[in-house]
Parts: sequence; C-alpha cells; structure tokens
Amino acid sequence: MTRIFDILFSFFGLFLLSPVLVVLVVIGYFDTGSPILRQERVGKDKKPFRLMKFRSMHTNAPSVATHLANARSITPFGSFLRKSKLDELPQLWNVLIGDMSLVGPRPNLFNQEELIQERDSRGVYSVRPGITGLAQINKIDMSTPQLLAEKDAKMIQILNILNYFKYIFLTIFGKGFGDRIKN
Repeated sequence: MTRIFDILFSFFGLFLLSPVLVVLVVIGYFDTGSPILRQERVGKDKKPFRLMKFRSMHTNAPSVATHLANARSITPFGSFLRKSKLDELPQLWNVLIGDMSLVGPRPNLFNQEELIQERDSRGVYSVRPGITGLAQINKIDMSTPQLLAEKDAKMIQILNILNYFKYIFLTIFGKGFGDRIKN
C-alpha cells in the first residue's frame, strides 16, 4: 500500500516542485558546476542504486559518509540546501522509479562496512531505503551504526500506514535530522 503513496507523492511532488528544482539546479550549476550528485548506495536486498541529491559539497570532496566529511567541503549554497533539506528533493525521482520509498532506512554507502554488517544481521535490507524514517526523527545518524540498525529494524517491525504518514509529517515540519558533519 505504501508503494502507491510513494508513486503518487513523488510524482506530484516532482511536478509541483519542478520550478523550485529548476532554480536550484541553476544556482547549483553556478555553485559547483555540477548541481546533481549521483552516488552509488546500498538498496533493497543490498543491490546498488544511484541516489540523486543536490550537490552540497565541492566536486572534489571524498565520497564518504556525511559524518566523516569535513565541514570545509560544504559550499555556502550547499549549507543552505542541507539546513532546508532541499538537497533531498531529487530523491523523489528515486522514489518514483522504485529505488527508494519516502519512508525507510536511509541508504548507506558500500564503504560503511560496520553499518552494513549491523543492518544485514537485523534484516534491514529487506525493504527499500527511504528519505526519512524513525531514526531520522529521533536524530540518530550513521555515526552510530549499531543504534541506527536497531532503530531501522524497529521501524520495519512497526511500519504501517499511520506511521508512514507520521514520519513524513514530522520530517516536513522540522523533526527530521540529517547526518552530522565533523568540524
């Protein structure tokens, strides 16, 4: 049932937000020269997919988990994108094509071996990754792999239509939280 909502919300979100997306692409082009980041992430059943985001870091920044990235790698426009959560908007395309859901465990990089092991042991990769979820609204990020995997597993167990909408609502209205950047 949530897949139907994923398709509807992502389609209409992309359609209604297309003017905003175009403006952000143009500004991003002037900011980094490459406004869209396509990064290989771990998907459902540990299959790789290309996550899309607005680029918030310089193009030469290393491809590491956000909590391991250096704050100096973030551009001023990128900082705005992260704080406003607008950097996540291109992921609506990932949701529309079925790589992701609006609600699910945040997709990690393949080089996050400890997190992969923790999630794998708890069956977290049995579902599509998501833009938001229980861990994000509880301010748990990828810097604590075991805690994150435990929270992701709990979310999968209790996920129903009510919680699906609850997590989306809480994220939209400021409860959602991204990975911390080291200073």
